[in-house]
Amino acid sequence: MSQWLVLTIAMAAVCGVVLTITVLKERRIGEDDDPSETPDVIEYLTMMVGVVYAIVLGLAIAGVWEARNTAEDTVRVEAQALHEVSERARVWPAPVRDTIRADVNSYVDYVVHKEWPVMAERGELTQRGADLLAKVRTDVMEYHPRDDFERESYQPLVDQVAAADSARMARADAADSTLPGVVWFGLIIGGAISIGVMYTLQIRRSGREMLMAGLFSALIAFLLFLVWDFDAPFSRGLPAAADPFLQLFPQK
Repeated sequence: MSQWLVLTIAMAAVCGVVLTITVLKERRIGEDDDPSETPDVIEYLTMMVGVVYAIVLGLAIAGVWEARNTAEDTVRVEAQALHEVSERARVWPAPVRDTIRADVNSYVDYVVHKEWPVMAERGELTQRGADLLAKVRTDVMEYHPRDDFERESYQPLVDQVAAADSARMARADAADSTLPGVVWFGLIIGGAISIGVMYTLQIRRSGREMLMAGLFSALIAFLLFLVWDFDAPFSRGLPAAADPFLQLFPQK
């Protein structure tokens, strides 16, 4: 069963139960009932709508902010691991060292100039990038150390290549949107309801009321934009940049 169908059924069921209870309760009210003796339910519901929506919106912002920071850390780990591979290879013979460094540079150059735009546009990585990183792995693993000194540097190099590969996979996971469609549905509908409940409080055209209504609506729009922007850390208005690659490989 589709999650949208489940959501629709659940919402309809809850609304139906609430309305049914309200109608049944209304029929039991006697003629001597004085509604002025009970609190205004409209103000209470308005307050609760604002509180619930604020909690949901705050959790959404915290979630996408954490995902953005994780994406930035992923790029930093990948760049640092490749930099370590390039630097630690200096203890190996010149032909092997030069081959590893050339392949690392080719991978970094491709990621920064070719793969990054694809990742930003499509939310996915390329097979060419995976092949270039596999070439670096092959360069490292196919070399047979000649002495104890080279053997001591062999395993750390292998570990750094594995770290770069793991960070690349994490970058692939972070390239697409993190919030599912049902969450966006709730955020948008909740924002519309939060703005709409202002009219239940008999808002008038006084300067102060118009100003506050405008500011409140603008705040909701800004926060939703913030969630939307952080939801895809590599592709939208405030993307996580490839700065770690450019800093550690300035020739790029």
